[in-house]
Amino acid sequence: MAAKLIQNSVGPWPMNTYAVICEATRTSAIIDPGAEPERILESVKDTRVDKILLTHGHLDHVGVLEAVKDATAAPVYLHPRDSEKFRLNYDQPLAGNQILKIGNLVIQTIHTPGHTPGQISFNLGDGRVIVGDTIFVGGPGKTWSPEDFETTMRTMREIVFKWPDKTRFFPGHGPSGQIGAERFAFEAFAARGWPSSTFGDVAWRK
Repeated sequence: MAAKLIQNSVGPWPMNTYAVICEATRTSAIIDPGAEPERILESVKDTRVDKILLTHGHLDHVGVLEAVKDATAAPVYLHPRDSEKFRLNYDQPLAGNQILKIGNLVIQTIHTPGHTPGQISFNLGDGRVIVGDTIFVGGPGKTWSPEDFETTMRTMREIVFKWPDKTRFFPGHGPSGQIGAERFAFEAFAARGWPSSTFGDVAWRK
């Protein structure tokens, strides 16, 4: 059975928060509780929240973490590198290639660094991946140094664009996209190359 995925756009930016629900067991996970805790909790009503999963530690993704944790008593999962960088507490560490269970659902973690050192994507196992700020329609997540951008491009080459074309990605901001629809622009960008000073907000197409 495929996961039920609920997306809410919250906060002033805005940011996408997700609920992953196993309908067979009425068990759920909340991903990136950034703002508007009442809306987030409404999306998982009549379920048992088993986990709070963080793609990364930026404030817009964790702004109401404590409120949601207090309301659900669910453990928080975060990569230790983002815990250290953003001084965030967690209950369970995340790394790449972990298996997480939500009721009968099985989710695989994927370490996709660049935007932050500990960014994690969550593969729902049915062609859908929740990617945080790893990739958006039209380009990668923002970086803060040339070294971070090089890390992002390595993540794109070695991980993200190894996914099948039909893979649908669900980012932390904006609409969902499909890997196949991004592949040509990404490959053209990579083939052109980029100055060694490149970082910040980058788009595949110039």
